Amino acid sequence: MKTTRLILVGGFLGAGKTTMLWEAASRIMNDGKRAGLITNDQASELVDTAILLRNEVKVAEVSGSCFCCNFNGLISAMKQVREEANADVIIAEPVGSCTDLSATIVQPLKENKGIELLVSPLSVMADPAHLTDILNGGNAGLHPSAAYIFRKQLEESDIILISKADLINASELILLKEKVKLNFPDADVMTVSAVTGEGIDEWIKEVMHRTDAGQRLGEVDYDIYAEGEAVLGWLNSNIELSGEQTDWDAFARNLLQDLSHQFDSRNASVGHVKIILEAGENYLTGNLTGNANTLNFRGSAGTSSKARLTLNARVEMSPEALEQIVRQTLSTNTKGNLEFKIFALHSLSPGRPNPTYRFDRIVSIG
Repeated sequence: MKTTRLILVGGFLGAGKTTMLWEAASRIMNDGKRAGLITNDQASELVDTAILLRNEVKVAEVSGSCFCCNFNGLISAMKQVREEANADVIIAEPVGSCTDLSATIVQPLKENKGIELLVSPLSVMADPAHLTDILNGGNAGLHPSAAYIFRKQLEESDIILISKADLINASELILLKEKVKLNFPDADVMTVSAVTGEGIDEWIKEVMHRTDAGQRLGEVDYDIYAEGEAVLGWLNSNIELSGEQTDWDAFARNLLQDLSHQFDSRNASVGHVKIILEAGENYLTGNLTGNANTLNFRGSAGTSSKARLTLNARVEMSPEALEQIVRQTLSTNTKGNLEFKIFALHSLSPGRPNPTYRFDRIVSIG
């Protein structure tokens, strides 16, 4: 039986996981290996999946629940990627608000799939701004229970990846890395940037050659954990836009800027808002991970009369309020020259985590 390398990468919403993991998968494939990706969310219509499929890599999606609460769904997704892509390496990205991965995912995989899987050290990504505030005793603008999840993700990690290293100067990055190591002495600390490529090859080398996965089990209060997920409204949608010739890049910028204004005016903490706007072969992606200063766009959807919008939002408000804001902002931005048709829209608040397995011991390998 072929042995496949599994690289599991967690991290809170907005850490930049998807962009970095595509870059890693691309480098792994350029090195002659076959790679596949697994995305995860509480609902379907994922921007991450749409982006990754655009980049000609095999992607399987586990939607409707997190990996830990749908362990069999994760196993099925891995089997699909192994068979369809003949994957040597699978990179899996769990829901950004998920923690306790060592006990609920890594240990069960080592126990039950050790023959066919080489499980890499659990990597957790964290962006410099949120990470700095968390280390200083703050909540990074999050609800205290959501900030609790952020901290627990760091506590159980084998490797802490400080992401978006291009957004912080070299001396500050060195100090931040030292502070992370001081707070989490048992974890390896590395830095990466999907924009410049900094640190990605070094991280790939680590996770492709090590099997010391899940060396720590966290103590997680599931009441706080459940509250931390439930304070966020979740919305996934897929929308067709049509009408006059439209500059879709300008449309996307205006849409996200307006959404950002709506959230800021309500002092609603943003986990992330992601879009992909597709017009034929052209597409643009946009991300909002806090206030308007965090807006980021890549690519171009060009100008045409028809486009498809996939939008995901995780914002600290009720799902009903979030849906109302999204619908109202869409109406405002299409008024006069465009029409929009909603093909799918799911708004929800996640239920209490109920993992399929939860190990209370570290599974030894070999």
